[in-house]
Amino acid sequence: MSDQAKTLELIRQRPPRYALSSALYHSQDVYRQDLEQIWHSHWIFAGHSFEIPKAGDYLTLQIGDYPVVIVRGDKGEINAFHNACRHRGSRLCSAAKGKSAKLVCPYHKWTFGLDGKLLFAGNMGPDFSNADHNLLPVHCEVVNSFIYLCVAETPPDFEAFRADVTPFIAPHNLDDCKVAFESNIIEKGNWKLVFENNRECYHCDANHPELLNSFVENLSVAGVGGNDDPELTAHWDSCEAAGFPSRLVMDPKNGQYRMTRIPLAAGAVSYTMNGKPAVNGRLDTPDAEGKHLEDIGALLYFNYPSTWNHFLGDHALSFRILPLGHDQTLVTTKWLVHKDAQEGVDYDLDALTKVWLATNDQDRELVEETFRGTGSPSYTPGPFSEIAENGVCQFVDWYCQTMETRLSK
Repeated sequence: MSDQAKTLELIRQRPPRYALSSALYHSQDVYRQDLEQIWHSHWIFAGHSFEIPKAGDYLTLQIGDYPVVIVRGDKGEINAFHNACRHRGSRLCSAAKGKSAKLVCPYHKWTFGLDGKLLFAGNMGPDFSNADHNLLPVHCEVVNSFIYLCVAETPPDFEAFRADVTPFIAPHNLDDCKVAFESNIIEKGNWKLVFENNRECYHCDANHPELLNSFVENLSVAGVGGNDDPELTAHWDSCEAAGFPSRLVMDPKNGQYRMTRIPLAAGAVSYTMNGKPAVNGRLDTPDAEGKHLEDIGALLYFNYPSTWNHFLGDHALSFRILPLGHDQTLVTTKWLVHKDAQEGVDYDLDALTKVWLATNDQDRELVEETFRGTGSPSYTPGPFSEIAENGVCQFVDWYCQTMETRLSK
């Protein structure tokens, strides 16, 4: 039986509303199929356009098997290329971020323009054609500062997501932001466990005291509605009247993405220990009278398999996950503030980052302990709570449906 057939059989064995089996987290063969059918085939969040503001600024990342470099071109465009020299394959850029007037291979000095065209290749003889050895492009889309990449030969549609997410993000003016702080942690667990942990707050009472100073989960967070919750609908009405789309929007095809705005705990307007703003000033544009709606809660959006995000009145957070193996996942968190905000003047870095630095570390431990436990021969998947785990069930359903569709072709 092929690896594809084995993975498909494992997925089909899962009962509805049950957790995944051990092999779906621990099998190297399943991980290979995860890469091929999901990570190498879908749009992956890479970073923000404001992180590479000038020509020659670049970011790098590893999408499964593919090293990729994103670079700002001479005309202001954002280009993405496979980060492998067209000579003998050395990575052109090894740093996570940097700046270079041209992309120069460190091995033999082949030199590429910021548009990917080969400009110089020494000692290659008179019959060599530069035009035949340009960098290989990677599909790249930018929406409200979010850079998405797809390494597949033919990418899936992006425009439906763009149309749905833009009205939610646009009022937060992310193009006028900067990264105040970036955290990178490696969680010793399968990438699916990382996203599962994010998609429920059943574990919050026992594990996230800092977060619960401000965050309150509700049905809309789980992605299963919320129209019957008077507090939530009142919050939506208030935000939408001020120009902030709020009611749940979910990918109608298979639930791959979702956007919704939620109220925070009573008296809280930001993710801080006391619920007060972490940053002086706002990201959103004031109304005609120069006023802001003080309490807009938090806009939450995810897009499987690589990102979840939180937008508040004073700052925003973007989260990205990238698999490093069947047993390791890189989690990157970026705290975004207005580009003119000054540390020590407009915000205190500890106050800004304390809640989510603590929450991320707590989640890391939970993921790692779950990965260890699911590796036991005695592990038997249990049922999801119909009260508190609808969000995680929705993610697992998406994963299984996506894999079954692709593996059945």
